[in-house]
Amino acid sequence: MAALAVSPGMANEVDAVPEHEQDMQRPEELKGTLPDGTAWLIKVPQNWNGTLLRDLDFATNAEFEMTLPRYEDLLNRGYAFAGLARHPLRPWRYDPQYEIKNLERVQDIFAEQVAVPNHVLQYGCSGAGLVSLSSAEAFPDKIDGAVVLSAHTPVWMMNSFLDGWFAMKSLLADDFESRGLGKASDLLVANLPNPAVEGMPPAPEIIPPWQSLIEAAGETAEGRARLALAFAVGQWSPWMAEGTELADPSDANAMGELIVQSALRNSINVGGTARLMFENAAMGQQMSGNETADYAALYENAAPNMKGIVEKLYAEAGLDIASDLQKINSQPRIAASDYALEFWSKPGRTNNGDPKVPVMRVHSLGDWAIPYTVLQGYQDLVEEKGNSDLYRQVLLERTGHCVFTVAESTTAVETLMARIETGSWPDTSPEALTRFASERVEGADTRFIDFDDWRVGAYNHTWVPAAE
Repeated sequence: MAALAVSPGMANEVDAVPEHEQDMQRPEELKGTLPDGTAWLIKVPQNWNGTLLRDLDFATNAEFEMTLPRYEDLLNRGYAFAGLARHPLRPWRYDPQYEIKNLERVQDIFAEQVAVPNHVLQYGCSGAGLVSLSSAEAFPDKIDGAVVLSAHTPVWMMNSFLDGWFAMKSLLADDFESRGLGKASDLLVANLPNPAVEGMPPAPEIIPPWQSLIEAAGETAEGRARLALAFAVGQWSPWMAEGTELADPSDANAMGELIVQSALRNSINVGGTARLMFENAAMGQQMSGNETADYAALYENAAPNMKGIVEKLYAEAGLDIASDLQKINSQPRIAASDYALEFWSKPGRTNNGDPKVPVMRVHSLGDWAIPYTVLQGYQDLVEEKGNSDLYRQVLLERTGHCVFTVAESTTAVETLMARIETGSWPDTSPEALTRFASERVEGADTRFIDFDDWRVGAYNHTWVPAAE
């Protein structure tokens, strides 16, 4: 195990250096490899404030241009970091529960070779966001709180993605065939071929048929209306294509164009982002199903903005929403594997709305990888279980996955620290968080917003294993 190159006595002292000297300090490093081959990294600023941030992806993301400024800002403020790189075999052996245990091992190294922190926060995005939320629920003993950024909950989101792709195929396959673009059987939704490559996207050959279907649908009023209905029942954001601007939701035609672009954006992830990685974890078994889904009922839960878009596009196209929902309902269904659901039911692998420490959660409206609507499913569980005092969430008006500014990241961390240190949450409204950021980060760039009419009536696929 490598030795930490720090000044004598640092392992036992957490006193901050004078504020005017903080910009001159550079974090010291400690790095190594766990017995399973997972690389780990620790950075400790000389003005350490006594708080450690644990991050599943720190050893990888600390090198990335997009994420480095977020880490640098927090390190400059005195926070230490400890975390991992994703194991090379992760696409085949993904297990958030195991990743949490590895983070606990690195925390133990920190305590042995640096000092026992005053506070430990779990921090992270996407899979690291799931680890943050699951640590707060199932493995809270070694942390004081969790910052949860763009977190996925695999079974929830894969069911949501299945709904949208299933509805698209149900409504648009006939047109696809009549145009001579291919056979409906070319439009795979589930039980996808596994290319067994890094990152686990779908096999390349299944993408072109879907792109052809979406492009054809975008050429007609009928096609755009039906794409919008598929997005509504899937509870997907209509705005997921990077580089686009969110149109006025009352402008149904502009929103219809955004939906076409968003569908094309996600056509490289047919079935849902990371589906194959999640299913490989359960020996390749299908993890989502719709055998009992009533698509008319699912549509009733759509966000008011989405219902307005669908209704206007259907009226313009001269189509009947109820008839098309019945068409979706009439299609042969897909069964989830009991084996896969048993795997994902274990602690740390899914979420149950029962955090034991405070959680601050942030997500983007236009996240193409994880539907923003999963937040509402989780918030409803939290409220149902009487845990509201431990949980806050906020939305960002932005596309992209795990795209956060320095100000948004630091605001999430310091809002959570305020809750931990005082026992009460500061105001976490979008307006208050914007002010909070502007007071702490020079030139703060933030996009905190309310859910408003993007709030769904209820999230359609909250799943808590029976054992919970």
